[in-house]
Amino acid sequence: MCGFVGYLKMEKEDETISNDTFFNMTNLITHRGPDDVGFYFDDYVKLGFRRLCIIDLEQGKQPFTYENNRYWMVFNGEIYNYLELKTHLQKDGYKFKTYSDTEVIIALFSKKKEKAFYDLRGMFSIVIWDREEQTLYAARDRFGIKPLFYKETNKGLIVASEKKSILYAQEKEQINQEALHHYLTYQFVPEPLTMSERVQKIDPGHMFIKKVGQPLTIKKYWEPTFKPNISSINHSKQKILNALKDSVKFHMRSDVPVGSFLSSGIDSTAIVALAKEIHPNIKTFTVGFEREGYSEIDIAKKTADKLDVENIAYEITPEEFVKELPKIVWHMDDPVADPAAIPLYFVAREASKHVKVVLSGEGADELFGGYGIYKEPLSLRRVSSLSINTKKILKSIAENLPSGIKGKNFIERGCTPIEKRYIGNAKLFSELEKAKLLKSYYPKFHYQNVTKPLYEKVSHLDDVTKMQYIDIHTWLRGDILVKADRMTMAHSLELRVPFLDPEVFEVASQLHPTIKVTKETTKYALRKALEGIVPDHVVNRRKLGFPVPLRHWLQNELYDWARNLIQESNTDYLFDKNYILKQLEEHRQGNKEFRSRHWKSKQSLGDHSRYLWSVLLFMIWHKQNIEEAYEKSFVDKENKKYI
Repeated sequence: MCGFVGYLKMEKEDETISNDTFFNMTNLITHRGPDDVGFYFDDYVKLGFRRLCIIDLEQGKQPFTYENNRYWMVFNGEIYNYLELKTHLQKDGYKFKTYSDTEVIIALFSKKKEKAFYDLRGMFSIVIWDREEQTLYAARDRFGIKPLFYKETNKGLIVASEKKSILYAQEKEQINQEALHHYLTYQFVPEPLTMSERVQKIDPGHMFIKKVGQPLTIKKYWEPTFKPNISSINHSKQKILNALKDSVKFHMRSDVPVGSFLSSGIDSTAIVALAKEIHPNIKTFTVGFEREGYSEIDIAKKTADKLDVENIAYEITPEEFVKELPKIVWHMDDPVADPAAIPLYFVAREASKHVKVVLSGEGADELFGGYGIYKEPLSLRRVSSLSINTKKILKSIAENLPSGIKGKNFIERGCTPIEKRYIGNAKLFSELEKAKLLKSYYPKFHYQNVTKPLYEKVSHLDDVTKMQYIDIHTWLRGDILVKADRMTMAHSLELRVPFLDPEVFEVASQLHPTIKVTKETTKYALRKALEGIVPDHVVNRRKLGFPVPLRHWLQNELYDWARNLIQESNTDYLFDKNYILKQLEEHRQGNKEFRSRHWKSKQSLGDHSRYLWSVLLFMIWHKQNIEEAYEKSFVDKENKKYI
């Protein structure tokens, strides 16, 4: 596990990035690899590498060279099938000097060139320099578990594990207006965009090839494809369980102790239960908050007792929540307004005191149909199955009904095609609301620019599978995996996600919607497969997912902090602050009558917590990246010894 930086010049004589600057760009991500540092320079390429040691420090030192120094590679991630690949390569006559997956990757590349990426089972971002052909290759894993940023100019190409390394080499950051518009809709910046005008991400399942003097070419080597043809629960249960057991076994390969995050839900519990079969002494980690209804500690401890594993829990206070926010935003690179990132940061901090590797349950919801919203097509079926003309009449009637009338929203949603009503697992500001919030609103950056091309690819599929496809291409890679990578790497902790495995996806992609989601529950087939493995009190428990008491805190403990941040932020040129402050005041007052009648509602009338949080997070990001012209003092002074 590590972080890297690479720079490819277009001309030998060009020195746009000095060696000293490049050293700092590399050391800026020391948190990704505190155990070792390495560099390689030649006439065209600079490669920098920071390493978190999971196996012997001398095994797989990077930048790694192969075939008489023809190939040089930096690699962030883990390849879980490297022993099997190594056996095949040895049969073909390839010799190995180390026990690392790093050498296997580059040997496979030597044999198959870019086709090697198809064979890798794991999480990775890889950069390989072919000195003989003067060509740089790079690839990112299928699901986007590991990040890969790049910036191309007429002077050259910069690649990095984190955007901050690229920004260090430029004078000033320019906000990408399209990214800002989408962020306010989705609560994250959809890939391949970033909040920076000139920096992008390589999409998951993609690679690029950049030859000196030629333009960058990007190729797709894999994409998630659904083939829902298994409709029998009995047939699916064993296939799911076999795939999960196999994946957990591969993800447990490590020379250091492996722990696991543990919430109150079925996903992380399943991982712990299966991992315990391999390592009975696995440690588990949980966080929560003091406020009732916002802690999973009690359930997690009950689960740990049932599974007979150790559980280490930590309770987060509002004070340390705010104190750590600037650091959390800095590690994120771009703002991600998912409050769950904060408890993830703290649980990673606690885990890092005990282990170097943790397992987690990310990806189960997207693959197996786990979000409550996935039940909507079933509940709306009576309305959505009506004729087009009937739905037009009903929708027209519903739109003229006063807000709050029972059935209004139900009819409107039932009469609206899935392609227009569902844009992903999180939705914040509407286009009308963004027009009020933004000083410069651009209709051309409509949120459907992101989802429309995706829906066109799956027009033949059912609505539930369409929703999964949208979330895999937006929510999973732009929110879930970003916060998972950054919050664990902030503490030099390697996170592994066994659900996001090609073999697990192969099974999940074949499940018919009738066994993924029912009127009563989500992840139906997965829950049935895990009966007898996961404790009974968890099997059918609804998803919480590290809940955060933001709604309450912004009304009370964090109100003054939020108001001061809004007033002091130099974002007046972007936002109408009067609109934001009005939302804050409405949120503080709330609507007590509504909340007393609808106490189960997650987003009650007057609850603007998610909208406010997205703006507050952006303001912290703006202060660090724009107002302070990218504060370079974040470079750890102690690492100057490497310069």
